[in-house]
Amino acid sequence: MFLKIITAWFDNHSHAGHEHDPEKVEFLRIVPFILLHLCCLAVFWIEFSRTALFVAISLYLLRMFAITGFYHRYFAHKAFKTSRATQFVFAYLGATAAQRGPLWWASHHRDHHAHSDNPNDPHSPKQHGFFWSHISWFLANKNFRSKIERVKDLTKYPELAFLDRYDVIAPLSLALGLFFLGAWLEHYAPQLHTNGLQLLLWGFVISTVFLYHMTFTVNSLAHVWGKRRFMTNDDSRNNPLIAIFTLGEGWHNNHHHFPSSAKQGFYWWEIDLTYYGLKILSALGLIWDLRKVPAETLIQKRTDR
Repeated sequence: MFLKIITAWFDNHSHAGHEHDPEKVEFLRIVPFILLHLCCLAVFWIEFSRTALFVAISLYLLRMFAITGFYHRYFAHKAFKTSRATQFVFAYLGATAAQRGPLWWASHHRDHHAHSDNPNDPHSPKQHGFFWSHISWFLANKNFRSKIERVKDLTKYPELAFLDRYDVIAPLSLALGLFFLGAWLEHYAPQLHTNGLQLLLWGFVISTVFLYHMTFTVNSLAHVWGKRRFMTNDDSRNNPLIAIFTLGEGWHNNHHHFPSSAKQGFYWWEIDLTYYGLKILSALGLIWDLRKVPAETLIQKRTDR
């Protein structure tokens, strides 16, 4: 059992969770997740530099965009079209955020929309409380595997299936790449005052942990805190603060009202940085057919709150 759990760190198909205890969290399996958080404490021993901060912020924004624009709006909701190559590039970038593979992410998100805030919702704060909706749900045995039955349209791409099964490859490659880049810069560009451990800490560890918890707030807080413009069948809410940190995902009540829209900030004053990024990719010809919100949808089920 011990060996099978350790193997699950590298191969998701080898998961050895107890089927009779679906809500149990296997401690050994989540050790990497725990260690990543503990490694943030290294800031007390490893020096800081503006170079490392720039890398951390840049990778936060790039990977958040890959999650929100592609894992969410593309893979989960088909809000636009793209080529197979672009699809894979952003799937890989999304996987570097260490939030599992594209099939896992999209399948569980589709499951959330199918059961939003009812007892079968995998991460409803209304049904299961804040801590479960924020962090525990995806660590539990029952949510470890991808729900393949919900993403049949994506399983036809073997490269996505491979990335989903061995999702550790992407974040590990980023972490190693940052370490070696920092070591190279320490030798060839000492004026940047960085090194391998510093870029690893700030560019990967701290950036990834912050990215985790900002993404998780959409599940745990955007169904509790904010305003409801539309009378949806759940407790989804619009929250401008969450929208800032998640590049537009905080317009969550909008999203639940019309999930397949590429734009979640329905009005000009609702800042949606992900959508702006998608418009740039569209202008470059990398994506196309961005789905819009029909005019009649904007006035349906309005609460005026």
